[in-house]
Amino acid sequence: MVVLVAAALAVAVTARLGWWQLDRAQQKLDLQARITARGSLPPLPQADLPRNEAAAAAQHYRPVQLRGRWLHERTVYLDNRQMNARQGFFVVTPLLLADGGRPGDAVLVQRGWMPRDFTDRSRLQPLPAQPGEVLVTGRLAPPPSRLLAMAEAEQGPIRQNLDVSAFAAETGLALRPLSVQQTQPVQPVPAEGLPSTTWPEDGLLRSWPAVAVDVGKHHGYAFQWFSLSALLVGLTLWFQILRPRWRAGARGAAPSEPAA
Repeated sequence: MVVLVAAALAVAVTARLGWWQLDRAQQKLDLQARITARGSLPPLPQADLPRNEAAAAAQHYRPVQLRGRWLHERTVYLDNRQMNARQGFFVVTPLLLADGGRPGDAVLVQRGWMPRDFTDRSRLQPLPAQPGEVLVTGRLAPPPSRLLAMAEAEQGPIRQNLDVSAFAAETGLALRPLSVQQTQPVQPVPAEGLPSTTWPEDGLLRSWPAVAVDVGKHHGYAFQWFSLSALLVGLTLWFQILRPRWRAGARGAAPSEPAA
């Protein structure tokens, strides 16, 4: 009886873990559907940019158009970043928002990817000047992923990581708790009464990966748990019920030896 109770508990636990993995897969599919739906929404107005992390997460990957001025002197080059299987830098520049609502209101813009000079890591490709107000088209995104770094506090233009809160304290900017992945070349905003102008391309690559959630691993884990649950059921039936009955039947059917 003890063995049967233990086996029943093990079957229940493994089956529950299998269903939990399927539930996790469905949650990720729902997340993917929400992200896809956000991508087809109209651009989020600049005045509605989130000011806290929870509100920002609810708007990730929604299109946005921002108007402001580049703070070129604050540009950061995030090292060891890949795009199209090539190593290089993510170029991140704060954009000082026009009509941001408070002094120093800014957003970190992931402007694109730049190849690394493997002969001299510190040599950076010059970016064309884009003075004055610009219009940046992109999508709201989480801050760049964090890589393993030897030093916690990094300074200088070339860094491994860029923490929004730490960078805000370093620069004195009122950075929003998000970033924007630029998807198109910026457009200059002409001053009133002046003709529109164009700028040369900045040479940055913007093949941002499509947002996709991984549900395959959850389906794989669910299969493993359900298989283990089925195996436990089969072993329990065999060793606790079928084999004892088979042995008992075999003993009953065996011919008795004649008396001497």
